[in-house]
Amino acid sequence: MAGKTAIIASNGSLFDAYKVYNIATAAAASDHEVAIFFTFEGLNLINKEAYGQLALPAGKEAMAEGLKNSNVPAVTELVEMAQELGVKFIGCQMTMDVFGLKKEAFVDGIEVGGAVTFLEFAKDADVTLTF
Repeated sequence: MAGKTAIIASNGSLFDAYKVYNIATAAAASDHEVAIFFTFEGLNLINKEAYGQLALPAGKEAMAEGLKNSNVPAVTELVEMAQELGVKFIGCQMTMDVFGLKKEAFVDGIEVGGAVTFLEFAKDADVTLTF
């Protein structure tokens, strides 16, 4: 592996999804080991009911046409790409408990863990990002 990238996804809008998955897939394609820790609203980015219909931030609705016209992959496709590239998805156990969510509410292949699980991965990361 060329490096290690640790990402915290704590926000859950469409913009956040594109930021998280763009960086994660680029890093993985560049031979980085990548893990994303999804917490609080960031869990929307892997929630089966939410991730395919994430909203644009208020005032940015006109960008929907631009995303469509520029052939940017849908979030669901980006999730698949990230997983195919070996990106590790960690759902925050504490946040899941707070919201009453079970592992089955999320895309297949996630690991459920706490902050310690993510910190164990991130402790020697070359790049650490938060969105």
